[in-house]
Parts: sequence; C-alpha cells; structure tokens
Amino acid sequence: MGDVVTDGDFAQSFQIEGMNVRGRVVHLTSVADRVLGAHNYPDIVSGVVAEALTLAALLGASLKFNGMLTLQTRSDGPVRMIVADYMTPGVLRACATFDREAVEGLGPSPSFGALAGAGSLAITIDPGEDMERYQGIVPLDDRGLAHSAVSYFERSEQIPTAIKVAAAMLHTKGGQPGWRAGGIMIQNLAALGGNAPVMASGDAEEAWTRASILFATIDQLELVDPQVESERLLYRLYHEDGVRAFAHQPLSFGCRCSAERVVRVLSSYSRDELSDLVEADGLIRATCEFCSASYRFKPGELAETQFART
Repeated sequence: MGDVVTDGDFAQSFQIEGMNVRGRVVHLTSVADRVLGAHNYPDIVSGVVAEALTLAALLGASLKFNGMLTLQTRSDGPVRMIVADYMTPGVLRACATFDREAVEGLGPSPSFGALAGAGSLAITIDPGEDMERYQGIVPLDDRGLAHSAVSYFERSEQIPTAIKVAAAMLHTKGGQPGWRAGGIMIQNLAALGGNAPVMASGDAEEAWTRASILFATIDQLELVDPQVESERLLYRLYHEDGVRAFAHQPLSFGCRCSAERVVRVLSSYSRDELSDLVEADGLIRATCEFCSASYRFKPGELAETQFART
C-alpha cells in the first residue's frame, strides 16, 4: 500500500444532483480504536460493535436538534446485546454483552446470524428537554445490522434506503495496527416531497433504481481503506450524474458516566445489597460498560459521594 490519503473521524452528507437521492458517508478511526480499546472483546465481536457504532453515526448525523439516537439489539445468540449511541453534535460510544465461551466456540468467522441469533433492533430518538421519545423496533436480519436498519426505514419511516457498513483491523506501513470502520447510506426522498427536486414519478423511480445499482458496486474494503477518500468513492459512484459532497462533520468519542451517576444508581440499593457488593479489600467498585472507567469507594462514603475514578 502507498501513503495514507485520508484519515479521521467524520460524517459527510451528499446529494446526487437532479435526483431525490441523498446520502451520508462515515469514517471512523480513533473513535473506533478508543471504543474497542476499552474492552477485551474477541475480534469478531469488536467488528460487530464497530459496525453498530458506524450505523449510529450514519443515522444520528441526520438529527436536526440537540438530542440522542440510540441503536440497541437484544437477541438470544452468543452476542446478547449491542448498544451504540450518538449524541449531538457528534459524540459516540458503544458496548456489547456476550458469552465469550459461546462466541469462541463459533470459530474465527461466524455469520452475524450465528452471533446474534433471533432478536430485535430498536432505534430510539430522544430529543431531550422533556420532549417525547420516538422508538422503532424491527426484527434482526441475520444478514447483519445494515440490513436490519434498512428494514427499520422501510417499515417505520417508509423511506427506500440502502446501507453498507464495514469494520476491520488494519495494519498500515510504519504504524500500529488499529480498528477502522466506515459506512455509507442513500435514501430516496421522493416520498417526502419538501425541497427535493421535482421529478415525474417514473423518472424518480428510475433515478432510485440507478442510484441503487451503482451503490451495490461498493466493496466493503472501500469503506475502510485509508487510501479511499469519501469524495473519491462518491466520484466513482455518481460522477456521471453529478454528486455534491458537503462539509465533514467531526465525530468523537464521549462517555456520560460519572461518580454522580453511580451514586444515583447505588442510592436505590438497600444496606444489605450494598454489603454484598463489598470486595475483599473493603471497597465497592463499579465499572462503566461503555468506557471501562472504574469507580471505587468505601461503603461509609456513599452518603458523602466521595468517589475516586481510575
């Protein structure tokens, strides 16, 4: 491989000129490494979590208000739950709950269906400020998270959508190996009307068909290859039609855990329940599932909320 051409963590929207088709590209480098580096997940689990993180960014970057989008799976397979959330203006985190022995028993390259089993994907949009949350739930598609999200848009939003996500551990020349994830989506906005280009129904359908056929030519490697800039990929796909790419929207890792949140959770425990949590050294510890931050305190300090974070 030659020199690295592009790097970074961002979402980028684009418009195919003259069509009712818009889309978004996401690239994750340090964010993916930070999220996965906080855990000792098997590589196959890390890959799925990175895909969920990418999907949360693809969907969350469309929010037009200050709020949060959460993507969560629940299933009966070895990977029982995956949670990834996006908070405006571009803060991401993710984690998974799984049976390590069962995952390792599947071998080096199990399918998503084997990992997750039967279950559901819930996408929740929370505007905050006491506003009502919206949630859509669809069955998990055994082909992967991207296919499950497409079902969400078709069933809940009734917007024709195509999505691809990918994740890989890459080894770059002269650098350390690291996780990289990427994704791309397009949507046919003809049904929404609004500011979309005015097109005859037949022309709009033909345009979506063409955009979808070209989208299908995307190789998974193109989504994670550091030499493939998002603009280069979009040009390859849609230069004959004309494609307009907008500014990069930065993405970053962030976790909302804090000593105060731990206090609020533990305050609901009885004295006996707290006693059961005391470890051999006399301390109670709590570890954040998202970032692995560890909080420790003495039982008698709970009322004083004097926590130490490591």
